[in-house]
Amino acid sequence: MDKQAEQRTITRDGQLLLGKMAKEQVETVWDRLAAQQPQCGYCEMGLSCRICAMGPCRIDPFGEGPQKGVCGADADIIVARNLGRMIAGGAAAHSDHGRDLVEVLAAVAAGEAPGYQITDEEKLRRLAAEYGLETDGKDTLVLAGELAAALQEEYGTRKGYLTMTGRAPEKRRQLWQAQGISPRGIDRETSEMMHRTHMGVDNGWQSILLHGLRNALSDGWGGSMIATEVSDILFGTPRPGPNTVNIGVLKEDQVNIIVHGHNPVVSEMLVQACEDPELVALAREKGAAGINLAGLCCTGNELLMRHGIPVAGNHLMTELVIGTGAVEMMIVDYQCIMPALGALAPCYHTRMISTSDKARFPGMVHREFHPDNAAELARELVREAVENFANRGETYIPVQAVPSVGGFSVEAILDALGGTPKPLIDAIVAGKIRGAVGIVGCNNPKIKHDYGHVTLTKKLIEQDYLVVDTGCAAVANAKAGFKVAEAIRYAGPGLREVCGSLGIPPVLHMGSCVDNVRILVLAAALANALQVDISDLPLAGAAPEWYSEKAVSIGAYFVASGVYTVLGPLPPIAGSMNVVKLLTEGLNEVVGACFAVEPDPLKAAELIMGHIEGKRRALGLTARD
Repeated sequence: MDKQAEQRTITRDGQLLLGKMAKEQVETVWDRLAAQQPQCGYCEMGLSCRICAMGPCRIDPFGEGPQKGVCGADADIIVARNLGRMIAGGAAAHSDHGRDLVEVLAAVAAGEAPGYQITDEEKLRRLAAEYGLETDGKDTLVLAGELAAALQEEYGTRKGYLTMTGRAPEKRRQLWQAQGISPRGIDRETSEMMHRTHMGVDNGWQSILLHGLRNALSDGWGGSMIATEVSDILFGTPRPGPNTVNIGVLKEDQVNIIVHGHNPVVSEMLVQACEDPELVALAREKGAAGINLAGLCCTGNELLMRHGIPVAGNHLMTELVIGTGAVEMMIVDYQCIMPALGALAPCYHTRMISTSDKARFPGMVHREFHPDNAAELARELVREAVENFANRGETYIPVQAVPSVGGFSVEAILDALGGTPKPLIDAIVAGKIRGAVGIVGCNNPKIKHDYGHVTLTKKLIEQDYLVVDTGCAAVANAKAGFKVAEAIRYAGPGLREVCGSLGIPPVLHMGSCVDNVRILVLAAALANALQVDISDLPLAGAAPEWYSEKAVSIGAYFVASGVYTVLGPLPPIAGSMNVVKLLTEGLNEVVGACFAVEPDPLKAAELIMGHIEGKRRALGLTARD
């Protein structure tokens, strides 16, 4: 086994493929990280500023050089500006994802989206009623059009609040109002953050960070929540079902098509095209046994949750999947797609296709998907992938796929509990489940691949803490074998008893990274049932391997919603101890929760367990010493 590969990932498939690609002298993300060393210390600490053309400026963290930028901004201001813009970038990414889905919903309603349909009419009517629309006796497509218009209004609303914040406990909404951070509109909060952080506008580092919470809330209780709800309406609300994960999902004897990114608008049409009898017959004519569709990252999670489509890997596996030599075509949409992929693919035979009007990549053929052409274009691309099967050379698929169960939407979890959160509450009160932890977020090549996710999860379930996960963390835990009923053998006695009685694994796959809002909705349901705030509950969140701006927004909206959240990598804030202290301590006084930073997942588990046991004591429940 390649020693360097073992240092880079804990996964068997990843280690073997890294060894193969190193022998082939094919560059990966880890090689590029090594070439960047040492990375800029000013940037790591958040002390560099390039917002205006008087700069770029930097602050000397040792006090021997400049302590103010050209404009006079000190370390606190510069760090707060940079973090605020990271939140804005992340909120914009997930919220724009939601907008894309609303536009598809509108096109379906207008009869302009062949191949798409309303799959969950019950959820459509339930959400429409939440928005104050009359639903009785109304035609489904008419109602879908009205709901799409109401959801589009949330992006630039004049009413001054977001409708789905009404799902949060009343105490939480009152707190947001008192602190001046109730989100007023999705686009407004992002736009205002960019305005505040322009040179010469907001130079109060505290007020910049408070607006960061407001901006993040517009994502969590706005854009991301819209994305998840509309995906369910269009493509179906997930229900638990079997699937498989890791590189072993690729098939030696089939045409392998990989979908990668975050938006299910493209991948849902590819599901239909890969099942087209004419195209399956063509694959057999070309010598293949069939067509195998598999996912990467969160597009993969979307398909896994709704269709049981296999997932080949998470963020850091994207180059390695191509390195198998078994992928005829990779089709991408947007977010977390490395521009290196276009240069990598010609080393093998993989065809790379980009599909979004807002996401182009070097070395990829651009074939734009829109609601009116998606079904036909999906068939064209699958046909081209089948034709490419003849160009395949040697393949290397070194492992067997791991079984998994996914599809735990809030609706599915409540159904498993008999339609009410009471059984879960009873198990927590009895101490059989100590509390619940949401483990989310990306992979980061600075951290051994999947080590943070898997190590933290294993430690928590051993101690009777239920884990729910999304995104790259969810794929990591599935590959580790935590997502089958038999995985209760990893759980402590109380969690094992509860999960065994319900026939569920101790780690529940709740979807893609945009689906973190499902965790918020579940937390709100528990708080509302107990008539308390979310911050009173024995809950915590963690992002052990995060890298993206989206993760910064997610973390901020979890904390602003009252969930203590532990990060693995330190955000670029170390240059301002005032900012560090506010985020890791002071926010407790503002929103009843704060961040912690702990790169060691075992130590992070101790922090989380200590926090949850403290919440149990405050609720009068038994707590471990």
